[in-house]
Amino acid sequence: MSDPNRQLAMVIDLNKCMGCQTCTVACKVQSTNDKGMDHQWWMKVNTMPGRGYPKDWEEMGGGYDTEGNLVLGKQPTQEDYGGAPMDFNYEEVIYGRKGQDVHLAPREKPTWGPNWDEDVGSGEWPNAYYFYMPRMCYSCNKPSCAHACPHDAITKRDEDGIIEINQRACETCTTQECMSACPYKEVYHNEVTMSAQKCNWCAPRVDEGVAPACVRSCPGRAMWVDYLDNEEGSVHKVVKQYEAALPLHPEFGTEPNVFYVPPIGPTSYNKDGTLDEDTPRVPIEYLESLFGPKVGKALEVVKTEMAKRRQEPKEASGLTDALVAKRYPELLGELSNDPGGVEEVKS
Repeated sequence: MSDPNRQLAMVIDLNKCMGCQTCTVACKVQSTNDKGMDHQWWMKVNTMPGRGYPKDWEEMGGGYDTEGNLVLGKQPTQEDYGGAPMDFNYEEVIYGRKGQDVHLAPREKPTWGPNWDEDVGSGEWPNAYYFYMPRMCYSCNKPSCAHACPHDAITKRDEDGIIEINQRACETCTTQECMSACPYKEVYHNEVTMSAQKCNWCAPRVDEGVAPACVRSCPGRAMWVDYLDNEEGSVHKVVKQYEAALPLHPEFGTEPNVFYVPPIGPTSYNKDGTLDEDTPRVPIEYLESLFGPKVGKALEVVKTEMAKRRQEPKEASGLTDALVAKRYPELLGELSNDPGGVEEVKS
């Protein structure tokens, strides 16, 4: 698969994400509200550490080995997503005339879901910790899903690097090897259309110069989108100039184009309640397991640039300015068109 002429990328600052799920809902309402898509959450915000969605996706395999060979991992089952789609007892609650005797609940008890272990986290008192991580298709430079597809139904657009699935070509497939090959488990199977589906970075919006719904909906200004080669944009500055944002699980070998600013985390405490400034609350070993060996350097860059703005006299910091994003358009790069001014922008 040839490299695209340009590549869209996202930066997500895990120090700013508050787990509000606004991006999750914006995506669900716009993109995955059709038949057979109940279990499809193209955007979800997982609590980390956590088992994620589908359950234990990090252990399912896929991607490429150290020699660059395609690896087929496990295909998520319906149980990994939480079983059958939830069916609620709306009629009983609304029209059953049972007053306070019944409450809204699934008819069958679910076993998992996209936000099942929210805020559980890890660590021991007094140093429990967790952080939120938005996850979607990673728009990889080396998409293992496309490599595994026997029908050439998955392609990477030259104009922006977005990965799309030709639904008609996909309908003839019986193996769903794209699901096995994606190490992030971001490809879903629709049992109604009998095809694979996944996040398409709101391609119809991008075609009109409008940013993906997840980015535009983020109230914490924790997400940026732009072309990586736009040297004046925040995404380029954070990823290329300062190297303060890193891909998730680079060892998977797919070269993803979603980059995370790693969480600094709160200050640790000693058991007597005094502050322990030397021990990070979020263990560096855990962050390295997510973002690789460069995470320590990225954290130091972020801390150093933040210190410039806090000391007296204050110093300028291009990284801090980019991450603060005082002006909303800074989050959108070249995709700053207003969706309200474009007719029928749908994903």
